[in-house]
Amino acid sequence: MKPKLLAPVRDEISFTAAVNAGADAVYFGVGELNMRISSRGIDMQQLPSIVAKAHEKGVEVFITLNVIVYENELDRLKDILQKIKDAGVDAVICWDFAVIQMCQIMGINFHISTQASISNSSAAEFYENLGAKCIVLARECTLEQIKEVKSKVKKAKIEVFVHGAMCVSVSGRCFMSNFLECKSANRGECFQPCRREYTVRDKESGHELDVSNGYVMSPKDLCTIDVLDEVMATGVDYLKIEGRGRSPEYIQTTVSAYRKAINAIESGEYTDELKEQLFNELKTVFNRGFSTGFLYGRPAHDTWSKIRDSQATEKKQYVGKVSNYFKKSGIVEVVVYTGEVKVGDMLQFQGPTTGVERMIVAEIESHPDKQITLPCSFIARDSDEVYKIVKTD
Repeated sequence: MKPKLLAPVRDEISFTAAVNAGADAVYFGVGELNMRISSRGIDMQQLPSIVAKAHEKGVEVFITLNVIVYENELDRLKDILQKIKDAGVDAVICWDFAVIQMCQIMGINFHISTQASISNSSAAEFYENLGAKCIVLARECTLEQIKEVKSKVKKAKIEVFVHGAMCVSVSGRCFMSNFLECKSANRGECFQPCRREYTVRDKESGHELDVSNGYVMSPKDLCTIDVLDEVMATGVDYLKIEGRGRSPEYIQTTVSAYRKAINAIESGEYTDELKEQLFNELKTVFNRGFSTGFLYGRPAHDTWSKIRDSQATEKKQYVGKVSNYFKKSGIVEVVVYTGEVKVGDMLQFQGPTTGVERMIVAEIESHPDKQITLPCSFIARDSDEVYKIVKTD
């Protein structure tokens, strides 16, 4: 059976981008009880319309309530769950037993988060017996372990991560951020001290030594595009992309690449040339370098990132906003606030209804008040943001 592609959503723009790129399901947080509290997310007022739009396209919606919940938050949790239920959400992703119990009582489908570190069939069956509809396996599982768990779990669906950031701690349950800055990763507040460069200091002499490349706790990102056929051969039900805090173009690019890969594998046309093409597409957006994580056992020594920031081969530069779109002629009018636009430039348009669209400028006309007009092959909307895509240095 063909697995479903599950995409992260940061806001309404990335939601549209994910759906347009071919996601079968999306997941995001609402309110404060989720593991990406710093990302904008979808607010509670938007939720019913987002769910309705997704369901019109046949796309499932999962809400993350995957933090540790404290006693004084139980009433708030119940309120959030009621609004989630009223909106028609397909399932809640969680692991705190308070959330699980409330979902049981309220009749809400729930999936078990990777935060539960489920790495064997016995643990999966335990949650299955509680009523979990899906189990998100720990990132630390190998392909063989994934296959074995899938073969033994009869009712619940199995979900695995196929792309995105990896945490130095087991399934992200880290206390370093909380210890250093009182910002708990288990409450969605991680400020990622693991991504910094470190040295070792001899307390007696004061001598300092660089350890390896300095980034001793910053793993490369997971990328399975080269081995996705092997992942799919395990029989899992959902292939999950990480990145609820990432940009709309990250979400559009990763979802599009994995959609193409899944379809090609299903049709028996997943060639080495296509793998290379998709891998290069994935390199254009945020990444810390790539590895296959734990899929083949303990990661090798070269799975640690060598720089703190992104290694993306492209970046975007803000240009301006759409001021008009002439549907009959297919002409878009843009107000340029910064920089300049020339023939041959690649422009990115993004907005809540547009999602993410790109075009190469074939011709351009300049007008007063910093306005330009150019032919556009897709429908742009007023106030869509416009960026120029350039190669990184």
